[in-house]
Amino acid sequence: MRMRPLIRRILIASLLASQAACAKTPPAVQEGDVIFQTSRSAQSLAIQLATGSRYSHMGIVLFRAGKPYVFEASATARYTPLQAWIDRGEGQHYVLKRLRTATTSLTPAAIKKLYAAARTFEGRPYDLTFEWSDQRVYCSELAWKMYDRALDLKIGELQHLRDFNLSAPAVQQKLLERYHGRIPLDEQVISPVAMYDSPLLTTVAQQ
Repeated sequence: MRMRPLIRRILIASLLASQAACAKTPPAVQEGDVIFQTSRSAQSLAIQLATGSRYSHMGIVLFRAGKPYVFEASATARYTPLQAWIDRGEGQHYVLKRLRTATTSLTPAAIKKLYAAARTFEGRPYDLTFEWSDQRVYCSELAWKMYDRALDLKIGELQHLRDFNLSAPAVQQKLLERYHGRIPLDEQVISPVAMYDSPLLTTVAQQ
């Protein structure tokens, strides 16, 4: 009987040590990194099916007060702490990519331009209809435009809505909800997978 409290403490300590050992360490990021995940949002499956990719959300890593954040288009264009952003994704899985020319392209002056671009978008509402305007923005549009306007780098090939696989029931349902039968098939768009597959980026970390 006297051993039970001791055994309990040993078991608890062992469990905590095991959890600490299994804890996932945030990646070593640099300003300007591009990070991808599978979102748990209501539209995630439709995006995955339409684009043929598991990745349905993304953002750009920037720092605030020395700490890493992801600048993303979610409910609005905003900064989210890196670990909170990772935790929000499916299975905490992410892929972190970086410009292949980062050592020469992402100079302090270039990083300042990325921050300036972020300021022009911060607070803009999320674009549920994926229009190519600045009034509202979606995740890959935000990242693409920031790099294009700050550094004149076009990460990923632009497409049109008609170029995607729109036949799956989950996709059709979202199209009906968003467009009510008037689908703008010629709308210019940029998808997360187009940026993911860009030869301008290289993978530096994932889990």
